[in-house]
Amino acid sequence: MSLEYAILGFLEMEPHAGYDLKSRFARTVNNFWPADLSRIYRTLARLQEGGYITQQLVVQEDHPNRKVYHITDSGHQRLREWLDEAQPGSPLRSGWLVQLFFLGLLDASDAVRILEEKKARIQATLDSYPERFNLTPAYEHAESEEVDFFEWLVLDSAIHMRHALLEWIDDVIRRIQAGEHKLGREGALGRWLSSVPDAAEAGNEPSDPAPRSEGCTECEEETE
Repeated sequence: MSLEYAILGFLEMEPHAGYDLKSRFARTVNNFWPADLSRIYRTLARLQEGGYITQQLVVQEDHPNRKVYHITDSGHQRLREWLDEAQPGSPLRSGWLVQLFFLGLLDASDAVRILEEKKARIQATLDSYPERFNLTPAYEHAESEEVDFFEWLVLDSAIHMRHALLEWIDDVIRRIQAGEHKLGREGALGRWLSSVPDAAEAGNEPSDPAPRSEGCTECEEETE
Protein backbone atom coordinates (compact mmCIF):
# COMPACT_ATOMS: atom_id res chain seq x y z
CA MET A 1 0.00 0.00 0.00
CA SER A 2 1.48 3.31 -1.12
CA LEU A 3 0.57 5.20 2.06
CA GLU A 4 3.10 3.12 4.00
CA TYR A 5 5.82 3.88 1.47
CA ALA A 6 4.95 7.57 1.33
CA ILE A 7 5.37 7.75 5.11
CA LEU A 8 8.65 5.83 4.93
CA GLY A 9 9.80 8.22 2.22
CA PHE A 10 9.07 11.28 4.32
CA LEU A 11 10.77 9.71 7.34
CA GLU A 12 13.76 8.88 5.13
CA MET A 13 14.08 12.62 4.50
CA GLU A 14 13.81 13.51 8.18
CA PRO A 15 12.01 12.42 11.38
CA HIS A 16 8.41 13.60 11.70
CA ALA A 17 5.66 13.66 14.29
CA GLY A 18 2.27 12.41 13.13
CA TYR A 19 0.79 15.88 12.72
CA ASP A 20 3.91 17.03 10.84
CA LEU A 21 3.35 14.16 8.40
CA LYS A 22 -0.24 15.27 7.86
CA SER A 23 0.98 18.78 7.04
CA ARG A 24 3.61 17.36 4.69
CA PHE A 25 0.97 15.28 2.91
CA ALA A 26 -1.28 18.32 2.55
CA ARG A 27 1.51 20.28 0.84
CA THR A 28 2.66 17.51 -1.49
CA VAL A 29 1.29 14.04 -2.33
CA ASN A 30 -2.22 14.72 -0.99
CA ASN A 31 -3.27 15.71 -4.51
CA PHE A 32 -2.94 12.13 -5.73
CA TRP A 33 -2.73 10.05 -2.52
CA PRO A 34 -4.84 11.72 0.20
CA ALA A 35 -4.59 10.58 3.81
CA ASP A 36 -6.31 11.93 6.89
CA LEU A 37 -4.63 12.06 10.28
CA SER A 38 -6.34 8.91 11.61
CA ARG A 39 -5.10 6.84 8.64
CA ILE A 40 -1.60 8.20 9.07
CA TYR A 41 -1.54 7.22 12.75
CA ARG A 42 -2.90 3.74 12.00
CA THR A 43 -0.24 3.26 9.36
CA LEU A 44 2.48 4.53 11.70
CA ALA A 45 1.35 1.94 14.26
CA ARG A 46 1.62 -0.86 11.68
CA LEU A 47 5.04 0.30 10.54
CA GLN A 48 6.26 0.50 14.13
CA GLU A 49 4.89 -2.96 14.88
CA GLY A 50 6.73 -4.29 11.83
CA GLY A 51 10.01 -2.77 12.97
CA TYR A 52 10.22 -0.32 10.07
CA ILE A 53 10.10 2.80 12.24
CA THR A 54 10.73 3.73 15.86
CA GLN A 55 9.05 6.27 18.08
CA GLN A 56 10.82 8.87 20.21
CA LEU A 57 9.02 10.84 22.92
CA VAL A 58 10.16 14.46 22.86
CA VAL A 59 9.39 16.22 26.14
CA GLN A 60 8.38 19.88 25.79
CA GLU A 61 7.85 22.31 28.64
CA ASP A 62 5.52 24.82 27.00
CA HIS A 63 3.69 22.40 24.68
CA PRO A 64 2.37 18.85 24.81
CA ASN A 65 4.99 16.17 24.40
CA ARG A 66 5.57 15.01 20.83
CA LYS A 67 5.96 11.51 19.43
CA VAL A 68 8.56 11.74 16.69
CA TYR A 69 9.03 8.84 14.30
CA HIS A 70 12.34 7.68 12.80
CA ILE A 71 12.91 5.19 9.99
CA THR A 72 14.94 2.08 10.88
CA ASP A 73 17.44 0.17 8.74
CA SER A 74 14.67 -2.33 7.99
CA GLY A 75 12.36 0.48 6.93
CA HIS A 76 15.09 1.98 4.77
CA GLN A 77 15.58 -1.39 3.04
CA ARG A 78 11.84 -1.87 2.51
CA LEU A 79 11.54 1.59 0.95
CA ARG A 80 14.50 0.94 -1.36
CA GLU A 81 13.04 -2.36 -2.53
CA TRP A 82 9.75 -0.63 -3.32
CA LEU A 83 11.50 2.21 -5.17
CA ASP A 84 13.45 -0.30 -7.25
CA GLU A 85 10.27 -1.60 -8.95
CA ALA A 86 8.00 0.38 -11.27
CA GLN A 87 4.61 0.58 -9.55
CA PRO A 88 1.34 -0.06 -11.40
CA GLY A 89 -1.25 2.67 -11.51
CA SER A 90 -4.30 2.22 -9.31
CA PRO A 91 -7.67 1.77 -11.07
CA LEU A 92 -9.78 4.86 -10.59
CA ARG A 93 -13.47 5.56 -11.01
CA SER A 94 -13.99 8.29 -13.59
CA GLY A 95 -17.32 10.00 -14.00
CA TRP A 96 -15.86 11.85 -16.97
CA LEU A 97 -15.03 8.64 -18.87
CA VAL A 98 -18.47 7.19 -18.13
CA GLN A 99 -20.01 10.38 -19.50
CA LEU A 100 -17.73 10.26 -22.56
CA PHE A 101 -18.78 6.65 -23.20
CA PHE A 102 -22.45 7.69 -23.52
CA LEU A 103 -22.06 11.00 -25.38
CA GLY A 104 -23.20 9.26 -28.55
CA LEU A 105 -26.73 9.32 -27.12
CA LEU A 106 -26.73 13.12 -27.53
CA ASP A 107 -26.83 15.26 -30.61
CA ALA A 108 -23.39 16.14 -31.96
CA SER A 109 -23.80 19.78 -30.92
CA ASP A 110 -24.54 18.76 -27.33
CA ALA A 111 -21.56 16.39 -27.29
CA VAL A 112 -19.32 19.24 -28.45
CA ARG A 113 -20.75 21.48 -25.72
CA ILE A 114 -19.93 18.88 -23.05
CA LEU A 115 -16.39 18.55 -24.41
CA GLU A 116 -15.94 22.35 -24.41
CA GLU A 117 -17.12 22.47 -20.78
CA LYS A 118 -14.59 19.76 -19.89
CA LYS A 119 -11.86 21.80 -21.58
CA ALA A 120 -12.81 24.85 -19.52
CA ARG A 121 -12.59 22.86 -16.27
CA ILE A 122 -9.17 21.45 -17.18
CA GLN A 123 -7.91 24.91 -18.10
CA ALA A 124 -9.24 26.32 -14.82
CA THR A 125 -7.27 23.62 -12.97
CA LEU A 126 -4.11 24.52 -14.88
CA ASP A 127 -4.66 28.22 -14.20
CA SER A 128 -4.93 27.48 -10.46
CA TYR A 129 -1.53 25.79 -10.25
CA PRO A 130 0.74 28.87 -9.87
CA GLU A 131 -1.07 30.03 -6.72
CA ARG A 132 -2.00 26.56 -5.51
CA PHE A 133 1.61 25.35 -5.57
CA ASN A 134 3.23 28.71 -4.86
CA LEU A 135 5.13 28.79 -8.15
CA THR A 136 6.98 32.03 -7.47
CA PRO A 137 10.58 32.91 -8.44
CA ALA A 138 11.57 33.06 -4.77
CA TYR A 139 11.78 29.41 -3.74
CA GLU A 140 13.57 27.67 -0.88
CA HIS A 141 13.66 23.99 0.02
CA ALA A 142 15.39 21.82 2.59
CA GLU A 143 15.91 18.76 0.38
CA SER A 144 18.78 18.18 -2.01
CA GLU A 145 18.37 19.41 -5.58
CA GLU A 146 17.99 15.80 -6.77
CA VAL A 147 15.17 15.07 -4.32
CA ASP A 148 13.53 18.41 -5.09
CA PHE A 149 13.68 17.69 -8.84
CA PHE A 150 11.68 14.46 -8.61
CA GLU A 151 9.19 15.93 -6.15
CA TRP A 152 8.32 18.63 -8.70
CA LEU A 153 8.18 16.10 -11.55
CA VAL A 154 4.85 14.96 -10.08
CA LEU A 155 3.38 18.39 -10.81
CA ASP A 156 5.09 18.41 -14.21
CA SER A 157 3.37 15.11 -15.07
CA ALA A 158 -0.03 16.52 -14.05
CA ILE A 159 0.51 19.63 -16.20
CA HIS A 160 1.68 17.52 -19.14
CA MET A 161 -1.28 15.12 -18.97
CA ARG A 162 -3.79 17.96 -18.76
CA HIS A 163 -2.28 19.76 -21.74
CA ALA A 164 -2.32 16.47 -23.66
CA LEU A 165 -5.98 15.97 -22.73
CA LEU A 166 -6.80 19.50 -23.93
CA GLU A 167 -5.15 18.74 -27.29
CA TRP A 168 -7.04 15.44 -27.53
CA ILE A 169 -10.40 17.10 -26.82
CA ASP A 170 -9.69 19.72 -29.48
CA ASP A 171 -9.00 16.89 -31.93
CA VAL A 172 -12.21 15.06 -30.95
CA ILE A 173 -14.24 18.23 -31.47
CA ARG A 174 -12.65 18.67 -34.91
CA ARG A 175 -13.50 15.07 -35.82
CA ILE A 176 -17.10 15.43 -34.67
CA GLN A 177 -17.51 18.64 -36.66
CA ALA A 178 -16.05 16.83 -39.69
CA GLY A 179 -18.69 14.12 -39.33
CA GLU A 180 -16.28 11.36 -38.27
CA HIS A 181 -18.53 10.46 -35.34
CA LYS A 182 -20.82 8.83 -37.92
CA LEU A 183 -18.10 6.29 -38.78
CA GLY A 184 -18.19 4.45 -35.44
CA ARG A 185 -14.99 2.66 -34.48
CA GLU A 186 -13.29 3.73 -37.71
CA GLY A 187 -13.90 7.36 -36.85
CA ALA A 188 -12.66 6.97 -33.27
CA LEU A 189 -9.65 4.69 -33.84
CA GLY A 190 -8.92 4.95 -37.54
CA ARG A 191 -5.42 6.38 -37.14
CA TRP A 192 -4.45 3.51 -34.80
CA LEU A 193 -6.21 0.67 -36.60
CA SER A 194 -3.92 1.04 -39.60
CA SER A 195 -0.99 -0.13 -37.48
CA VAL A 196 -2.80 -3.21 -36.06
CA PRO A 197 -1.79 -6.48 -37.85
CA ASP A 198 -4.58 -8.19 -39.74
CA ALA A 199 -5.91 -11.19 -37.79
CA ALA A 200 -5.44 -13.50 -40.77
CA GLU A 201 -1.87 -12.33 -41.34
CA ALA A 202 -1.07 -12.82 -37.68
CA GLY A 203 -2.52 -16.35 -37.77
CA ASN A 204 -5.11 -15.56 -35.10
CA GLU A 205 -8.82 -16.22 -35.16
CA PRO A 206 -10.99 -13.10 -34.85
CA SER A 207 -12.04 -12.60 -31.26
CA ASP A 208 -14.86 -10.81 -29.54
CA PRO A 209 -14.27 -7.08 -29.11
CA ALA A 210 -12.49 -6.20 -25.90
CA PRO A 211 -14.30 -4.00 -23.38
CA ARG A 212 -13.90 -0.35 -24.36
CA SER A 213 -13.20 0.77 -20.83
CA GLU A 214 -9.57 1.86 -20.92
CA GLY A 215 -8.90 5.55 -20.47
CA CYS A 216 -6.65 8.19 -19.02
CA THR A 217 -7.96 7.92 -15.48
CA GLU A 218 -4.68 9.43 -14.31
CA CYS A 219 -5.89 12.67 -15.91
CA GLU A 220 -8.81 12.84 -13.51
CA GLU A 221 -8.92 15.22 -10.59
CA GLU A 222 -11.74 16.22 -8.26
CA THR A 223 -11.46 19.87 -9.29
CA GLU A 224 -12.16 18.91 -12.87
